[in-house]
Amino acid sequence: MKKIFITNDDGIDSPGLHAAVEAALPLGELYVVAPKNQGTGMGRSLQGNWGDQLHEISLPVDSRKIKAYYCDCSPALAVMHGLNVLFPDSLPDLLISGINYGENLGTTVTQSGTLGAAFQGASSGIPSLAVSMQTELNHYYEYESLDWDGACYFLQFFSKKMLNHTLPEDVDLLKLDVPLGADRKTTWQVTRLSRQMYYNASIKNPTLKSSIKDAELIIKVDENLLEKDSDIHALHVGRTVSITPLSLDFTSRISLDSFDRELRKS
Repeated sequence: MKKIFITNDDGIDSPGLHAAVEAALPLGELYVVAPKNQGTGMGRSLQGNWGDQLHEISLPVDSRKIKAYYCDCSPALAVMHGLNVLFPDSLPDLLISGINYGENLGTTVTQSGTLGAAFQGASSGIPSLAVSMQTELNHYYEYESLDWDGACYFLQFFSKKMLNHTLPEDVDLLKLDVPLGADRKTTWQVTRLSRQMYYNASIKNPTLKSSIKDAELIIKVDENLLEKDSDIHALHVGRTVSITPLSLDFTSRISLDSFDRELRKS
């Protein structure tokens, strides 16, 4: 039986996590480890209570009680510690991070705790899937009641493919973003990561006395410069599901020899 590690960045009580667990139930043996509290925006930070440990609870999912664990730490650290404790001698076949409240698009993915957890899994050698569902901005930090059916369908759809097929070379994880209102008939497309930020923080009439919390989170997209094959275009313009292959190799795809020669010129 396939072993599947499930985590998130919204915390162990998140309905998005519970929806992910329910969607993955038919796929294999589940190991659920999540942060104790909300970890949105933590990226791949390894922060938390370093004296804490895994705390076992039961998640009520689909009329069943699923064993799960939480830890008082960031999403990436929850993955690191969970793997150390639960998989000391082997690795799970798949890691799923999500389902996140809010889409993760463009260059702001490096801020995402959902992606941070997935990057941590991928860095450990585990094929990883980061799943996010588009929501209203006011839902990002609150556990609002949402329809998870479309996101669950595509989570299961791409999880099956990852369990049955090896990812191509230089693809370490997949980023799945599902538009608000998507259902099982919504089309999907393979996308690239946009170079635009997508999320921005804006302070009205800023002064030196402005505090960080004065910044309002906004979505800002320049459609005139938006890449047609990007994740932002797929979700924001096309209203389609976006699946983006990501690599752990952040190195620019230029010729390193040519760049070396340029740097050595007098």
